[in-house]
Amino acid sequence: MEHLIELRRRLMWSIGGFFVAFLFCFFFAKQLFNLLVIPFKWATQWAGLDPHKVELIYTAPQEFFFTQVKLAMFGGMVIAFPLIATQIYKFIAPGLYKNERNAFLPFLIASPILFLMGASLVYFFFTPMVMWFFLAMQQAGTDDQVQISLLPKVSEYLSLIMTLIFSFGLVFQLPVVTSLMTRVGMLSSEALVEKRKWAIVIAFVVAAVLTPPDPISQIGLAVPTILLYEVSIWSARLIERSKERERLAREKREAAEAAAEKAADASST
Repeated sequence: MEHLIELRRRLMWSIGGFFVAFLFCFFFAKQLFNLLVIPFKWATQWAGLDPHKVELIYTAPQEFFFTQVKLAMFGGMVIAFPLIATQIYKFIAPGLYKNERNAFLPFLIASPILFLMGASLVYFFFTPMVMWFFLAMQQAGTDDQVQISLLPKVSEYLSLIMTLIFSFGLVFQLPVVTSLMTRVGMLSSEALVEKRKWAIVIAFVVAAVLTPPDPISQIGLAVPTILLYEVSIWSARLIERSKERERLAREKREAAEAAAEKAADASST
């Protein structure tokens, strides 16, 4: 019953934090959406168009409202994630040994930082690149051809940028996951090196599934994934060296304690 009460308290803090963050983001939903449109303006500049004439549309009366709700939910989850992760850690921390808590805490800090790095890469580089790719498909109207212009819907643009942010943020967690698995003994650097070829293939498959069907975003997600896999190998080797040093120090300490006990027994006899 004590565990259930503790779980209920942590859930209430997490849900309350998400609800407050949701209300905050919904109140500033239009400003947040205009902030997300900035990469689209950069893409129009790259395409040689006027960024002041960027236009998005919605075709259903309720579409922009639900787009703001979706944006508020996404922003609320991002803002409340540190609080939610802290509540999860506080719930499971009493069941961990001190060394396990000390090992888990750095990954809890690194996870949101890596997610923000992936989201920043999407915002400042890949979203403008993807939108520039789609803008390049427009067709100017002449006597021989009709005019084809890009008029994205607000819901579709938000879905695109949210998909990219979620995909890159998820992929950037690869070093955290592999490092945790290495620390608990489920993975090794040798195993990661042996599976490198398969990892490259899986990276392109996952990129094709998570990103829009254009080569820029797919290659743009696959290449960082492969680089992060190499970072994971390097991190696994560092963890293995650290564990080996800890094991040698522990064996040295145990040997010294055994020698001291033997000397004490010899002196008593």
